[in-house]
Amino acid sequence: MSNDDGAAYSSAAYNSTIGIQAETVHDSTIYIVPPDASPQEKYRVGVQLLEDGVPSRAREMILDAIVRGYDGTEVRFHWVLAMLSARTHHDLSTEEVQRLRYISGHVQNYAQDEWTAALRVTFDLLAALSTAGSETGPVLKQLQDLPRRQHDAILRHLDLMLTGGLKDDLWAQTLERARAERFGNDRAQRVWAYFTPAPIGARAVPPRPSTAAAARAAIPVRAALFVVSSALLWTLALISNPAQAIVELPVALGAGLTAGRFGVRWWGREPKPGSAAGARVPHPRDPTSAEDGFTKRVRHSFDHYFSIRRPHGFTSDAWLDHTVQIRASLAAEIADLYRESRVGVERVDWLIRYLAEDVRHRHNNGTLSDQHRQDRTPARTKALTVAALAVLGAAALAAFATAVSDAAQPQALWAFLAVLGAAWSGHATACLWLEVRREEHRLDRETQEYLEQLTARQIAYRRWRSFLDDTRPSELEMETWLTCDKTSFVDEALRHHRLTWRDLITHTILVAPAPSYKRGRVRGGPWRYSHYVFRLFLFTQDGIREVSSEFNFADATRKNEQRNNYRFDALTSVQVTENTDVGYDLELLLANGPARKIRVKDADAHQLAPTEDSEEISEINLSAAGSTHTFRLLEGIAADGKSWIERHGPDNLAPFQTAG
Repeated sequence: MSNDDGAAYSSAAYNSTIGIQAETVHDSTIYIVPPDASPQEKYRVGVQLLEDGVPSRAREMILDAIVRGYDGTEVRFHWVLAMLSARTHHDLSTEEVQRLRYISGHVQNYAQDEWTAALRVTFDLLAALSTAGSETGPVLKQLQDLPRRQHDAILRHLDLMLTGGLKDDLWAQTLERARAERFGNDRAQRVWAYFTPAPIGARAVPPRPSTAAAARAAIPVRAALFVVSSALLWTLALISNPAQAIVELPVALGAGLTAGRFGVRWWGREPKPGSAAGARVPHPRDPTSAEDGFTKRVRHSFDHYFSIRRPHGFTSDAWLDHTVQIRASLAAEIADLYRESRVGVERVDWLIRYLAEDVRHRHNNGTLSDQHRQDRTPARTKALTVAALAVLGAAALAAFATAVSDAAQPQALWAFLAVLGAAWSGHATACLWLEVRREEHRLDRETQEYLEQLTARQIAYRRWRSFLDDTRPSELEMETWLTCDKTSFVDEALRHHRLTWRDLITHTILVAPAPSYKRGRVRGGPWRYSHYVFRLFLFTQDGIREVSSEFNFADATRKNEQRNNYRFDALTSVQVTENTDVGYDLELLLANGPARKIRVKDADAHQLAPTEDSEEISEINLSAAGSTHTFRLLEGIAADGKSWIERHGPDNLAPFQTAG
């Protein structure tokens, strides 16, 4: 599911807070493991997490599968990669080093296959790093001979672990792979779909409830009075002049039936005077809230899509002027239908876009103003109705004249009362009956319109949802593109400073959201951003080189690049500030400058699904940002300076042994 009501924040270059333009959580279950999951399923999810850039959770999943009996060379290989991924030697605990050393000493006991060979190469690379002056040619040859899958996995997940001359020897391969994959799979045309919130389901204005109950209940009394009055009138007429009354009665009956038959086609279908045909007004609301923020955004979205989806021959302004009333009506309808869901307008944009296209289509077909033309009564029907009513009135007056001719005064009085009662009750009964028929016809028409509109919108919804699902990049694709961007960024920084990996003690890169962004993630996964800030720290013998730049993830363009150089002893303090409602900040204090606050991640508690743990998701996001490794490295340097790196470098790590 998706949620779009993100908070907005102001921003500045280094002392920056975050501006969320939109955010969405994709309803994916790729990382969801049920409590009764098998070890094989946990291993599968662990590998998926590792490939998608979440090694911290991958370690837990794969280790759990091993503990529960699912083991083998492939499993051990991925567990070792998860242990080493996005980490350097100083990130490994003593217990983790012991576990790795234990595995390295037992590689020869495993079945000899491609996974065993990949394990051996992994540990040989670590051994080459921890042995000064070691020959790297043989292990590089072994790495090159591995199958592509294992070869690329080792290079990717040991990126931070490998350094020095060995990293120089492998850097060309890393760059080549990054250049080949960076814009692959139609990246520029698909990234937008990842940050597009899931559309909310189709809705239409339901038919208004019938208001004919009161009229239907009042008909019997008035109809009975009409029957009694009419019967009395014709009885008196028959008593006075039977021959003439027998002629007048069929004429009156025929005229009445004709008026009823054609009158219902006229007054029983057309709306009451003063109401528009078929108009369904949204539920009334307080006028003061009619133009709330959501409604304004809906109107703005209608203006946008109508301006770009216009008929041929219309300018944007001309089409907007031509459709003012239509847009206002549709905007009020959509705002009323979706306001109570507390959703962002981004989730309704698909429907607004569809309605704009539908209006354009109806204009092109010449049916834009013909919505209820079928309800217009033909002139012939109106003429027959008027004529029948005139004949009925004349017949009633003739019957009254017959009844009072040569009659005594009491009979004349009864005839007068009968014709008066028949006229009043007949008119009242006809009005009530027509009101009932009008409501029945309106309800049938609106029900048909509702079903037609809902069906058409559901089709449009499914079409858009399917297009989004087909276009949206996978987690692996997003992680691959991000990794390629980081590789390219590091390479440009090295070339700018004219450094090689032999010149570096170590490096770290912090990936944080830019001052303004959209973000998205799958359940159980890290946030991914439409705009990033990459901050690279290169540690050389002379000090620290820091390079930062904003990245547009869709096309990998950069802006606002900044560079700083400072000595190890200039970094005096590193602090972390975490606020549940705001986010996670890293603060650097330099001896020769003001404190610099770096936003690492935004708050995400309000975006958690019921099954997600806030601490676990926070750890995943911090790990994906590289902040855990970066903070540990900077904190150590702030405390002990350059000597901390030297004490925790690969040269001080006891070598891994891979016999056999």
